[in-house]
Amino acid sequence: MDPLGQDEIRASFVNCTRGEAKGVTLPARPEEIPWAKREFLGWRDPKAPGRAYLVLPFGGEVIGLALRAAPAPKSRLRSNICGFCTTTHGLADVTLFSGKRAGKLGREGNTLGIYACGNLGCCQYVRGELKSDVPQPFETLTLEERLARLEEKLHKFVARVLESR
Repeated sequence: MDPLGQDEIRASFVNCTRGEAKGVTLPARPEEIPWAKREFLGWRDPKAPGRAYLVLPFGGEVIGLALRAAPAPKSRLRSNICGFCTTTHGLADVTLFSGKRAGKLGREGNTLGIYACGNLGCCQYVRGELKSDVPQPFETLTLEERLARLEEKLHKFVARVLESR
C-alpha cells in the first residue's frame, strides 16, 4: 500500500460525514506505519472501542470505511474464521464489524457486516507477524496467494458497500 497522510486518510471515508471523518482517531503517525507490509490500514479507535476503520486502495482511489464493532462474546470455547484473511481465532477474538453503505442506501440505514480479526491485524496474520492462539488449518497456498486472497475478499466487501454510491 502506498503511504498516506492524515488528510488523505480522513478524505477517503465514503460512508460517514466529513465531520465524522474529522473526528476519527488515527492509529499512529502515518510515518510510523509499515506501508509496504499493508494491503489495507485497519484499526480500532482507542478512544471508542466500538468504532473501527478500514482504508485501502480500491479501483484507482483510496477508500475508507467507518465501521461499528459488536461486543465480543465471553466464550473462548468455540472458534471462528476471519472473513478477510481466513485466520482461525477463538470466538472472542473475532468481531462482527458493520458499516453503513455508501450513498442513498446508507442514508436510509442499510448496513453490511463481516466477521473479521478483532484487532484488524489481517495483514500481519497472513505474513506470520502475529499468531492466533488457535491452531490453524494447513494451507498449501504461497504467501503471495494468501495476500491475493486477502485483497480479493477486502475488495468484494468494499464493492458491496459502494454498490449504491
